[in-house]
Amino acid sequence: MRVALLPALLLVASCASRSAQGPVPPADRALGAVRAGIEVFLSDVPPALRGKRVGLITNHTGIDRSRTSELDLIAQHKGLTLVALLAPEHGIRGNAEAGAKIVDDTDRKTGIPIYSLYKAEDQGPTPEMLKEVDVLVYDLQEVGSRTWTYVSTMALSMQAAAKRNIPFVVLDRPNPIAGEIVEGALLDPRFKSFVGMYPIPARHGMTVGELAMLFNEEHRIGADLIVVRAANWQRSKWFDETGLPWVNPSPNLRSLAAVESYPGAVYFEGTNLTEGRGTDRPFEQIGASWLNAPKVVKVMNEMHLPGIRFEATTMPVARSAAKFPGQTIPAIRFVITDRQAYRPVRTSLLLIDEIRRQHPRDFAWGPTIDRLTGSDRVRLDIEAGRLPALLEDWDRQAAEFLESRKPFLLYP
Repeated sequence: MRVALLPALLLVASCASRSAQGPVPPADRALGAVRAGIEVFLSDVPPALRGKRVGLITNHTGIDRSRTSELDLIAQHKGLTLVALLAPEHGIRGNAEAGAKIVDDTDRKTGIPIYSLYKAEDQGPTPEMLKEVDVLVYDLQEVGSRTWTYVSTMALSMQAAAKRNIPFVVLDRPNPIAGEIVEGALLDPRFKSFVGMYPIPARHGMTVGELAMLFNEEHRIGADLIVVRAANWQRSKWFDETGLPWVNPSPNLRSLAAVESYPGAVYFEGTNLTEGRGTDRPFEQIGASWLNAPKVVKVMNEMHLPGIRFEATTMPVARSAAKFPGQTIPAIRFVITDRQAYRPVRTSLLLIDEIRRQHPRDFAWGPTIDRLTGSDRVRLDIEAGRLPALLEDWDRQAAEFLESRKPFLLYP
Protein backbone atom coordinates (compact mmCIF):
# COMPACT_ATOMS: atom_id res chain seq x y z
CA MET A 1 0.00 0.00 0.00
CA ARG A 2 1.40 3.40 -1.03
CA VAL A 3 0.09 6.60 0.49
CA ALA A 4 1.85 9.91 0.03
CA LEU A 5 0.71 13.42 0.87
CA LEU A 6 1.82 15.98 -1.70
CA PRO A 7 1.71 19.75 -1.21
CA ALA A 8 -1.45 20.22 -3.26
CA LEU A 9 -3.26 16.91 -3.23
CA LEU A 10 -3.91 13.61 -1.58
CA LEU A 11 -2.41 10.56 -3.23
CA VAL A 12 -4.21 7.29 -2.50
CA ALA A 13 -2.94 4.07 -4.03
CA SER A 14 -4.53 0.74 -4.91
CA CYS A 15 -5.80 -0.05 -1.42
CA ALA A 16 -7.18 3.25 -0.11
CA SER A 17 -5.89 3.86 3.41
CA ARG A 18 -8.50 4.23 6.11
CA SER A 19 -6.37 7.01 7.62
CA ALA A 20 -5.27 8.65 4.38
CA GLN A 21 -6.74 12.09 4.88
CA GLY A 22 -4.04 14.37 6.19
CA PRO A 23 -4.11 18.12 6.79
CA VAL A 24 -5.34 20.65 4.27
CA PRO A 25 -2.25 22.19 2.65
CA PRO A 26 -1.41 25.60 4.22
CA ALA A 27 -1.46 27.35 0.84
CA ASP A 28 -5.05 26.24 0.26
CA ARG A 29 -6.10 27.38 3.74
CA ALA A 30 -4.59 30.79 3.11
CA LEU A 31 -6.44 31.23 -0.18
CA GLY A 32 -9.75 30.65 1.62
CA ALA A 33 -11.97 30.26 -1.44
CA VAL A 34 -13.31 26.87 -2.42
CA ARG A 35 -11.39 25.55 -5.41
CA ALA A 36 -12.31 22.52 -7.47
CA GLY A 37 -9.82 19.68 -7.82
CA ILE A 38 -8.86 20.71 -11.35
CA GLU A 39 -7.39 23.99 -10.07
CA VAL A 40 -5.52 22.29 -7.25
CA PHE A 41 -4.19 19.64 -9.64
CA LEU A 42 -2.93 21.99 -12.33
CA SER A 43 -1.31 24.31 -9.78
CA ASP A 44 1.11 21.50 -8.87
CA VAL A 45 0.95 18.41 -11.08
CA PRO A 46 2.62 15.51 -9.23
CA PRO A 47 6.07 14.75 -10.66
CA ALA A 48 5.05 11.14 -11.33
CA LEU A 49 2.34 12.34 -13.74
CA ARG A 50 4.26 15.05 -15.59
CA GLY A 51 4.79 14.28 -19.26
CA LYS A 52 2.13 11.57 -19.22
CA ARG A 53 -0.47 11.01 -21.91
CA VAL A 54 -3.88 11.78 -20.42
CA GLY A 55 -7.28 10.27 -21.10
CA LEU A 56 -9.90 12.69 -19.71
CA ILE A 57 -13.41 11.69 -18.61
CA THR A 58 -15.33 14.95 -18.46
CA ASN A 59 -18.13 17.07 -19.87
CA HIS A 60 -19.39 20.66 -19.61
CA THR A 61 -19.26 20.52 -15.78
CA GLY A 62 -15.46 20.20 -15.79
CA ILE A 63 -14.58 23.87 -15.39
CA ASP A 64 -12.54 26.12 -13.12
CA ARG A 65 -13.76 29.21 -11.23
CA SER A 66 -13.51 31.34 -14.38
CA ARG A 67 -15.66 28.79 -16.30
CA THR A 68 -12.70 27.72 -18.44
CA SER A 69 -13.10 24.13 -19.61
CA GLU A 70 -10.56 21.73 -18.18
CA LEU A 71 -10.40 20.22 -21.64
CA ASP A 72 -8.64 23.42 -22.72
CA LEU A 73 -6.69 23.74 -19.48
CA ILE A 74 -5.18 20.27 -19.72
CA ALA A 75 -4.67 20.48 -23.49
CA GLN A 76 -2.62 23.66 -22.99
CA HIS A 77 -0.68 22.44 -19.95
CA LYS A 78 3.03 22.03 -20.67
CA GLY A 79 3.41 19.14 -18.26
CA LEU A 80 0.62 16.96 -19.68
CA THR A 81 -0.37 15.59 -23.09
CA LEU A 82 -4.10 15.17 -23.68
CA VAL A 83 -4.65 12.26 -26.08
CA ALA A 84 -8.24 11.10 -25.51
CA LEU A 85 -11.59 12.42 -24.30
CA LEU A 86 -14.22 10.08 -22.88
CA ALA A 87 -17.85 11.16 -22.69
CA PRO A 88 -20.47 9.94 -20.16
CA GLU A 89 -24.26 10.04 -20.43
CA HIS A 90 -25.45 13.37 -21.87
CA GLY A 91 -22.25 13.67 -23.93
CA ILE A 92 -19.10 15.77 -23.70
CA ARG A 93 -21.18 18.97 -23.86
CA GLY A 94 -23.90 17.73 -21.52
CA ASN A 95 -26.80 18.50 -23.88
CA ALA A 96 -28.00 15.01 -24.84
CA GLU A 97 -31.23 13.87 -23.22
CA ALA A 98 -31.29 11.08 -20.63
CA GLY A 99 -30.77 7.68 -22.21
CA ALA A 100 -29.72 9.06 -25.59
CA LYS A 101 -26.86 7.04 -27.03
CA ILE A 102 -23.64 9.02 -27.37
CA VAL A 103 -21.48 8.44 -30.45
CA ASP A 104 -17.74 8.76 -30.93
CA ASP A 105 -16.62 12.12 -32.24
CA THR A 106 -13.65 14.47 -32.56
CA ASP A 107 -13.14 17.67 -30.59
CA ARG A 108 -13.21 20.44 -33.17
CA LYS A 109 -10.82 22.73 -31.30
CA THR A 110 -8.05 20.28 -30.46
CA GLY A 111 -8.64 17.42 -32.92
CA ILE A 112 -8.55 14.97 -30.00
CA PRO A 113 -10.81 11.89 -30.36
CA ILE A 114 -13.92 11.71 -28.17
CA TYR A 115 -14.91 8.18 -27.17
CA SER A 116 -18.42 7.48 -25.94
CA LEU A 117 -18.90 5.68 -22.64
CA TYR A 118 -22.65 5.60 -23.24
CA LYS A 119 -23.13 3.60 -26.43
CA ALA A 120 -24.34 0.86 -24.14
CA GLU A 121 -25.37 2.08 -20.73
CA ASP A 122 -22.96 -0.08 -18.75
CA GLN A 123 -19.86 0.52 -20.85
CA GLY A 124 -16.57 1.56 -19.33
CA PRO A 125 -13.45 2.49 -21.29
CA THR A 126 -12.33 -0.27 -23.65
CA PRO A 127 -8.67 -1.28 -24.22
CA GLU A 128 -8.88 0.39 -27.64
CA MET A 129 -9.88 3.73 -26.06
CA LEU A 130 -6.96 3.54 -23.63
CA LYS A 131 -4.24 2.25 -25.95
CA GLU A 132 -2.40 5.62 -26.00
CA VAL A 133 -3.27 6.59 -22.41
CA ASP A 134 -0.78 6.64 -19.51
CA VAL A 135 -3.14 8.09 -16.90
CA LEU A 136 -6.94 8.30 -16.74
CA VAL A 137 -8.38 11.51 -15.24
CA TYR A 138 -12.00 11.83 -14.08
CA ASP A 139 -13.83 15.11 -13.46
CA LEU A 140 -17.64 15.12 -13.54
CA GLN A 141 -20.01 16.99 -11.23
CA GLU A 142 -21.83 14.56 -8.95
CA VAL A 143 -25.28 15.45 -7.56
CA GLY A 144 -25.40 13.50 -4.31
CA SER A 145 -27.61 10.64 -5.49
CA ARG A 146 -26.84 6.95 -6.04
CA THR A 147 -28.88 6.94 -9.26
CA TRP A 148 -26.57 9.47 -10.93
CA THR A 149 -24.94 7.52 -13.79
CA TYR A 150 -21.69 9.50 -13.69
CA VAL A 151 -20.83 7.59 -10.50
CA SER A 152 -21.24 4.26 -12.30
CA THR A 153 -19.10 5.58 -15.14
CA MET A 154 -16.40 6.38 -12.58
CA ALA A 155 -16.53 2.89 -11.07
CA LEU A 156 -16.33 1.18 -14.47
CA SER A 157 -13.47 3.47 -15.50
CA MET A 158 -11.59 2.66 -12.29
CA GLN A 159 -11.93 -1.02 -13.14
CA ALA A 160 -10.58 -0.39 -16.67
CA ALA A 161 -7.61 1.58 -15.30
CA ALA A 162 -6.83 -1.20 -12.82
CA LYS A 163 -6.83 -3.80 -15.60
CA ARG A 164 -4.49 -1.66 -17.68
CA ASN A 165 -2.32 -0.87 -14.63
CA ILE A 166 -2.45 2.90 -15.13
CA PRO A 167 -3.20 5.56 -12.48
CA PHE A 168 -6.76 6.79 -12.05
CA VAL A 169 -7.04 10.44 -10.97
CA VAL A 170 -10.25 11.88 -9.51
CA LEU A 171 -10.40 15.68 -9.58
CA ASP A 172 -12.82 16.18 -6.73
CA ARG A 173 -15.68 18.67 -6.48
CA PRO A 174 -18.07 19.57 -3.65
CA ASN A 175 -21.26 17.59 -3.23
CA PRO A 176 -23.83 20.24 -4.28
CA ILE A 177 -26.35 19.19 -1.61
CA ALA A 178 -23.66 19.23 1.10
CA GLY A 179 -22.12 16.25 2.84
CA GLU A 180 -23.81 15.90 6.19
CA ILE A 181 -27.19 14.32 5.36
CA VAL A 182 -27.52 10.64 4.48
CA GLU A 183 -30.88 9.18 3.54
CA GLY A 184 -32.27 5.90 2.29
CA ALA A 185 -31.35 2.24 2.32
CA LEU A 186 -28.27 0.63 0.85
CA LEU A 187 -28.64 -0.83 -2.63
CA ASP A 188 -29.51 -4.53 -2.61
CA PRO A 189 -26.73 -6.10 -4.76
CA ARG A 190 -29.35 -8.22 -6.53
CA PHE A 191 -30.60 -5.00 -8.12
CA LYS A 192 -27.22 -3.71 -9.25
CA SER A 193 -27.48 -1.64 -12.44
CA PHE A 194 -26.08 1.43 -14.14
CA VAL A 195 -28.22 3.60 -11.82
CA GLY A 196 -26.68 1.91 -8.79
CA MET A 197 -23.62 -0.34 -8.84
CA TYR A 198 -22.58 -0.55 -5.20
CA PRO A 199 -24.44 -0.68 -1.85
CA ILE A 200 -24.61 2.97 -0.87
CA PRO A 201 -27.73 4.92 0.18
CA ALA A 202 -29.96 6.90 -2.15
CA ARG A 203 -28.47 10.11 -0.72
CA HIS A 204 -24.93 9.33 0.37
CA GLY A 205 -23.52 12.74 1.36
CA MET A 206 -20.13 12.05 -0.24
CA THR A 207 -18.00 13.53 -3.00
CA VAL A 208 -16.86 11.53 -6.03
CA GLY A 209 -13.37 11.39 -4.56
CA GLU A 210 -14.68 9.92 -1.34
CA LEU A 211 -16.85 7.46 -3.23
CA ALA A 212 -13.85 6.42 -5.33
CA MET A 213 -11.90 5.62 -2.16
CA LEU A 214 -14.83 3.64 -0.74
CA PHE A 215 -15.36 1.69 -3.99
CA ASN A 216 -11.66 1.00 -4.38
CA GLU A 217 -11.21 -0.45 -0.91
CA GLU A 218 -14.57 -1.93 0.02
CA HIS A 219 -15.15 -3.51 -3.40
CA ARG A 220 -11.53 -4.34 -4.17
CA ILE A 221 -11.25 -2.58 -7.51
CA GLY A 222 -7.50 -2.32 -7.02
CA ALA A 223 -6.98 0.93 -8.92
CA ASP A 224 -3.85 3.06 -8.45
CA LEU A 225 -6.11 5.83 -7.20
CA ILE A 226 -5.20 9.50 -6.88
CA VAL A 227 -7.82 11.78 -5.32
CA VAL A 228 -7.23 15.50 -5.71
CA ARG A 229 -9.23 17.24 -3.02
CA ALA A 230 -11.25 20.37 -3.60
CA ALA A 231 -9.62 23.07 -1.49
CA ASN A 232 -11.43 24.66 1.44
CA TRP A 233 -14.75 22.86 1.08
CA GLN A 234 -16.56 21.83 4.26
CA ARG A 235 -19.30 19.21 4.50
CA SER A 236 -21.84 21.76 5.71
CA LYS A 237 -21.51 23.88 2.55
CA TRP A 238 -24.17 23.66 -0.14
CA PHE A 239 -23.18 24.53 -3.66
CA ASP A 240 -24.49 28.10 -3.54
CA GLU A 241 -22.22 28.68 -0.53
CA THR A 242 -19.02 27.66 -2.32
CA GLY A 243 -18.62 30.61 -4.71
CA LEU A 244 -18.11 28.16 -7.58
CA PRO A 245 -19.98 28.80 -10.84
CA TRP A 246 -23.18 26.80 -11.28
CA VAL A 247 -23.53 24.61 -14.37
CA ASN A 248 -26.63 22.49 -14.98
CA PRO A 249 -25.32 18.92 -14.46
CA SER A 250 -27.72 17.58 -17.10
CA PRO A 251 -30.50 18.91 -19.35
CA ASN A 252 -33.15 18.13 -16.74
CA LEU A 253 -31.37 19.35 -13.60
CA ARG A 254 -31.64 23.09 -14.14
CA SER A 255 -31.34 24.49 -10.64
CA LEU A 256 -29.96 23.68 -7.23
CA ALA A 257 -33.56 23.26 -6.03
CA ALA A 258 -34.03 20.46 -8.58
CA VAL A 259 -30.84 18.77 -7.36
CA GLU A 260 -32.06 19.07 -3.76
CA SER A 261 -35.22 17.09 -4.60
CA TYR A 262 -33.63 14.72 -7.11
CA PRO A 263 -32.58 11.87 -4.73
CA GLY A 264 -36.27 11.16 -4.10
CA ALA A 265 -38.07 12.78 -7.02
CA VAL A 266 -36.16 10.47 -9.38
CA TYR A 267 -38.40 7.63 -8.11
CA PHE A 268 -41.29 9.10 -10.08
CA GLU A 269 -39.47 7.93 -13.19
CA GLY A 270 -40.44 4.44 -12.00
CA THR A 271 -44.17 5.24 -11.99
CA ASN A 272 -46.73 6.37 -14.57
CA LEU A 273 -46.50 9.94 -13.29
CA THR A 274 -44.05 12.31 -14.91
CA GLU A 275 -41.10 13.62 -12.92
CA GLY A 276 -41.36 16.86 -14.88
CA ARG A 277 -39.24 16.07 -17.92
CA GLY A 278 -40.47 18.18 -20.79
CA THR A 279 -41.61 20.98 -18.47
CA ASP A 280 -39.94 24.14 -17.22
CA ARG A 281 -39.07 22.61 -13.82
CA PRO A 282 -38.04 18.95 -14.01
CA PHE A 283 -37.69 17.24 -10.62
CA GLU A 284 -39.26 20.24 -8.91
CA GLN A 285 -42.76 19.09 -9.84
CA ILE A 286 -44.57 15.86 -10.70
CA GLY A 287 -47.90 15.19 -12.33
CA ALA A 288 -50.30 13.07 -14.38
CA SER A 289 -53.39 13.69 -16.48
CA TRP A 290 -55.53 11.80 -13.93
CA LEU A 291 -54.02 13.37 -10.77
CA ASN A 292 -56.30 15.18 -8.30
CA ALA A 293 -53.51 17.54 -7.29
CA PRO A 294 -55.46 19.76 -4.84
CA LYS A 295 -56.75 16.76 -2.87
CA VAL A 296 -53.32 15.11 -2.65
CA VAL A 297 -51.66 18.42 -1.72
CA LYS A 298 -54.14 18.96 1.11
CA VAL A 299 -53.27 15.60 2.70
CA MET A 300 -49.53 16.02 2.18
CA ASN A 301 -49.44 19.50 3.72
CA GLU A 302 -51.40 18.21 6.72
CA MET A 303 -48.50 15.81 7.39
CA HIS A 304 -46.29 18.85 8.16
CA LEU A 305 -43.21 17.16 6.71
CA PRO A 306 -40.03 19.06 7.67
CA GLY A 307 -38.63 21.56 5.21
CA ILE A 308 -41.21 21.13 2.46
CA ARG A 309 -44.67 22.20 1.42
CA PHE A 310 -46.65 21.30 -1.68
CA GLU A 311 -48.54 23.41 -4.21
CA ALA A 312 -51.20 22.25 -6.65
CA THR A 313 -50.58 23.62 -10.12
CA THR A 314 -50.75 22.67 -13.79
CA MET A 315 -47.83 22.15 -16.12
CA PRO A 316 -47.60 22.15 -19.94
CA VAL A 317 -45.58 19.20 -21.20
CA ALA A 318 -43.48 19.38 -24.36
CA ARG A 319 -44.53 17.27 -27.34
CA SER A 320 -41.14 15.56 -27.23
CA ALA A 321 -41.65 14.26 -23.67
CA ALA A 322 -42.01 10.55 -23.02
CA LYS A 323 -45.01 10.99 -20.67
CA PHE A 324 -48.12 13.06 -21.43
CA PRO A 325 -46.56 14.70 -24.52
CA GLY A 326 -48.22 17.93 -25.63
CA GLN A 327 -50.68 17.98 -22.71
CA THR A 328 -51.23 20.44 -19.88
CA ILE A 329 -51.70 18.28 -16.81
CA PRO A 330 -52.42 18.64 -13.07
CA ALA A 331 -49.21 18.78 -11.06
CA ILE A 332 -47.74 19.02 -7.58
CA ARG A 333 -44.82 21.34 -7.01
CA PHE A 334 -42.18 20.89 -4.30
CA VAL A 335 -41.54 24.13 -2.41
CA ILE A 336 -38.48 23.71 -0.20
CA THR A 337 -38.73 25.86 2.93
CA ASP A 338 -35.75 24.48 4.87
CA ARG A 339 -33.29 22.41 2.86
CA GLN A 340 -31.39 21.32 5.96
CA ALA A 341 -34.55 19.73 7.38
CA TYR A 342 -35.97 18.49 4.06
CA ARG A 343 -35.68 14.74 3.38
CA PRO A 344 -36.43 14.22 -0.34
CA VAL A 345 -36.30 10.40 -0.27
CA ARG A 346 -38.79 10.03 2.59
CA THR A 347 -40.96 12.81 1.14
CA SER A 348 -41.20 11.24 -2.31
CA LEU A 349 -42.08 7.80 -0.92
CA LEU A 350 -44.84 9.29 1.23
CA LEU A 351 -46.13 11.22 -1.78
CA ILE A 352 -46.13 8.14 -4.00
CA ASP A 353 -47.96 6.22 -1.28
CA GLU A 354 -50.63 8.92 -0.95
CA ILE A 355 -51.13 9.24 -4.71
CA ARG A 356 -51.52 5.48 -5.00
CA ARG A 357 -53.99 5.49 -2.09
CA GLN A 358 -56.14 8.19 -3.72
CA HIS A 359 -55.84 6.83 -7.28
CA PRO A 360 -55.78 3.03 -6.96
CA ARG A 361 -57.11 2.48 -10.48
CA ASP A 362 -54.89 5.04 -12.20
CA PHE A 363 -51.53 4.70 -10.47
CA ALA A 364 -49.08 2.13 -11.82
CA TRP A 365 -45.45 1.21 -11.26
CA GLY A 366 -43.05 1.46 -14.19
CA PRO A 367 -40.44 -1.13 -15.18
CA THR A 368 -37.54 0.81 -13.62
CA ILE A 369 -38.86 1.31 -10.08
CA ASP A 370 -36.85 -1.50 -8.47
CA ARG A 371 -33.61 -0.37 -10.11
CA LEU A 372 -34.15 3.24 -9.05
CA THR A 373 -35.01 2.42 -5.43
CA GLY A 374 -32.30 -0.24 -5.23
CA SER A 375 -34.57 -3.18 -4.31
CA ASP A 376 -38.13 -4.46 -4.70
CA ARG A 377 -39.04 -3.41 -1.16
CA VAL A 378 -40.52 0.00 -2.02
CA ARG A 379 -42.93 -1.49 -4.51
CA LEU A 380 -43.86 -4.49 -2.36
CA ASP A 381 -44.07 -2.66 0.97
CA ILE A 382 -46.19 0.19 -0.38
CA GLU A 383 -48.54 -2.32 -1.95
CA ALA A 384 -48.75 -4.19 1.36
CA GLY A 385 -49.26 -1.05 3.48
CA ARG A 386 -45.87 -1.41 5.18
CA LEU A 387 -44.32 1.94 4.26
CA PRO A 388 -43.88 3.16 7.88
CA ALA A 389 -41.83 0.06 8.73
CA LEU A 390 -39.81 0.47 5.53
CA LEU A 391 -38.97 4.08 6.36
CA GLU A 392 -37.91 3.09 9.86
CA ASP A 393 -35.58 0.45 8.45
CA TRP A 394 -34.17 2.87 5.89
CA ASP A 395 -33.43 5.39 8.64
CA ARG A 396 -31.52 2.68 10.51
CA GLN A 397 -29.48 1.79 7.42
CA ALA A 398 -28.70 5.46 6.76
CA ALA A 399 -27.47 5.88 10.35
CA GLU A 400 -25.23 2.84 9.99
CA PHE A 401 -23.79 4.19 6.73
CA LEU A 402 -23.03 7.52 8.41
CA GLU A 403 -20.65 5.57 10.63
CA SER A 404 -19.23 3.14 8.07
CA ARG A 405 -18.32 5.90 5.58
CA LYS A 406 -16.15 7.82 8.09
CA PRO A 407 -12.79 6.29 7.06
CA PHE A 408 -13.28 7.63 3.52
CA LEU A 409 -14.25 11.22 4.30
CA LEU A 410 -11.75 13.83 3.11
CA TYR A 411 -13.45 17.00 4.36
CA PRO A 412 -14.37 18.29 7.83
